[in-house]
Amino acid sequence: MNQEKIGKLIAECRKEKKMTQVELAEKLRVTDKSVSKWENGKCLPDVSLYKDLCNLLGITLNEFFVGEKIEEDKFKEQADKNLFDALENSSFTLKEKIKYYSNKWDKEHFFELTIEMIIIVGFIIYGFIKDNGIQFIFIILGFTCGIWETNRKKAYIERNAYKQINNKENNR
Repeated sequence: MNQEKIGKLIAECRKEKKMTQVELAEKLRVTDKSVSKWENGKCLPDVSLYKDLCNLLGITLNEFFVGEKIEEDKFKEQADKNLFDALENSSFTLKEKIKYYSNKWDKEHFFELTIEMIIIVGFIIYGFIKDNGIQFIFIILGFTCGIWETNRKKAYIERNAYKQINNKENNR
């Protein structure tokens, strides 16, 4: 996306609608300074404003992304290009989400996992010192806890990383 082209389109469409920057800002519940920054190509509006902005300016989202009005015969081609560009340039891919939530889970559960491991290792060592045969029970318990914690982590990641995908499917 070319911020400068998008900014020029916003300014052009706003003027065609005979709106001032202040009027557009009020309708979008932002400051006129924000509108000025968009129109000067310094930044883009927040994604949450795209739909309302396009409706107010009388343009499509595809035209917004391109920064110019699109002729009808080229609309489908441009829509496909915009979709591909958006997917390719996504700032937070699914792989990155999985890594993010995996690291987050590790940080959130570090203390809990550390205590579990200390207790299990302590019982295994105690079992070997006393040589009473129960150390194998704690080895099995350790493996079971490891599997259980891994499954909890996977469920957490799935719940969070795939949240948007699941929400979209439920809304159909």
